[in-house]
Amino acid sequence: MQGLMQDWPLLVTTVLDHARTNHPEQEVVSRTIEGPVHRYTYADLHGRAKRCAKALQKLGVREGDVIATLAWNTYRHMEVWYGVMGLGAVCHTINPRLFTDQIVYIANHAEDRYLFLDLSFVPIAEAIAERCPTIKGYVLMTDRAHMPQTKLKNVLCYEELLAAEDEHFEWVKVDENAAAGLCYTSGTTGNPKGVVYSHRSNVLHAMGVNTADIMGLRAKDSVMPIVPMFHANAWALVFSAPMAGAKLVMPGGKLDGESVHQLLEDEAVTCTAAVPTVWLGLLHYLETSGKRLSTLQRVVVGGAACPRVVMEKFEDNYGVLVLHGWGMTEMSPMGTASRLKPRGEKAPRAEQLQQKLKQGRTFYTVEMKIVDDAGKELPRDGKTFGNLLVRGPAVSKAYYKGEGGQILDRDGYFNTGDVATIDPDGFMQITDRAKDVIKSGGEWISSIEVENVAVGHPSVAEAAVIGLPHPKWDERPLLVVIKKPGCEVTKAELLAFLEGKIAKWWMPDDVVFVTEIPHTATGKIQKRDLRDRFKDHKLPTVS
Repeated sequence: MQGLMQDWPLLVTTVLDHARTNHPEQEVVSRTIEGPVHRYTYADLHGRAKRCAKALQKLGVREGDVIATLAWNTYRHMEVWYGVMGLGAVCHTINPRLFTDQIVYIANHAEDRYLFLDLSFVPIAEAIAERCPTIKGYVLMTDRAHMPQTKLKNVLCYEELLAAEDEHFEWVKVDENAAAGLCYTSGTTGNPKGVVYSHRSNVLHAMGVNTADIMGLRAKDSVMPIVPMFHANAWALVFSAPMAGAKLVMPGGKLDGESVHQLLEDEAVTCTAAVPTVWLGLLHYLETSGKRLSTLQRVVVGGAACPRVVMEKFEDNYGVLVLHGWGMTEMSPMGTASRLKPRGEKAPRAEQLQQKLKQGRTFYTVEMKIVDDAGKELPRDGKTFGNLLVRGPAVSKAYYKGEGGQILDRDGYFNTGDVATIDPDGFMQITDRAKDVIKSGGEWISSIEVENVAVGHPSVAEAAVIGLPHPKWDERPLLVVIKKPGCEVTKAELLAFLEGKIAKWWMPDDVVFVTEIPHTATGKIQKRDLRDRFKDHKLPTVS
């Protein structure tokens, strides 16, 4: 017997339709690239997204074509996002922090037909144009008054394109499994690989992210996705906020502490999400300026491990709940969040922090396990380390055009490349990337945990831990540190600070101070580069 329910396809356009119908008056606020703050409503966003789809159709864009964006989080970027998907085409968000050669590679690999870009990224487009033959034209996301001089060919003005159309457009009815978005990995090893999101996966993922124990957004919320739309769907917030009818605050390209604080206060933001470096900048601004946070209720930290100091300062000094999240481009991207269970809520503060600093537990639609190198599932005891595997309806089953070959095991699990533990309450904690784990005397050292403790020192701005060869122990940790401006700290002081906070045999054998630590295009520490840089460094414990 079959169910007798309606076949209602899960298309991302239904999200915007819902926001227009049920929350037409709700605001979408943006700090524009030109400078001023722009305001309109979900009803306006819906109408302009349809104008965008109609303009693209007139340019010859058809179902399945790939349209690229090179843009910050703004209302125009959202219009293009929904307009492209509503036409049945595929929105390819390009990370501007990638190297030029990588951008050229992914634009050609994706076979982008048009590139929509913000004014700040015109130099990038000019640098790649001659090497990207599939791109037929460039749409500058501004009005005629701000159109710059450029050597790009076939340049179009976004506002003029929309002004020439009306809102009478029927979204193209595609299959819910049709491609909606394309996002490439950061390419830390080899070329970036394309992850293709479907309409169905985007909708299911946004619903999962919006459950009470994850984002838990409501119509009364004011949400600011600081995490860029080119970082795997801005962690689903550009879908989940309209789905809930929440106010959206788009920060544009100004992500310094003062600019972030201004929008948080001016727009009464209640929930926001970003990588740790953004929160470290905001906290520094708050501490030096004496400013407060009057409406902010919860902060989602992801993209890298949340430093303990970030969680403690937000929660203890400003009364803001911190949710530590984790995911991957291949997971749409969220997979876990560190919302405490009832038993954890009753635990002493020290135990709560220890639990909350883990990457957290999964929500419905994400399945997770750890296995040994032979594929045998390992116990959820919070102590046993294993390779982290995931599966679900918003997890990749293959990369675009088959790059990387077969990426799932026989049970349909994707190997994340992370090494982790899972405790009896289901809280997962990443100890390292598999390629970065430090093996000392047959045991594993969590470089991430040592880094998080080191960043808690008041004079440390950023820290990274890598393993260096050792004749007796195989590898031993080297702590690489950037000092905060105007601050001083010695090697001995740092090592004394770490004592008692980490296992004795995890203590770094040496500390070096640098002015810069390399990062990937998604903000993660590039440890491969650090290992190359310090490959000839002699640890003092090596006789």
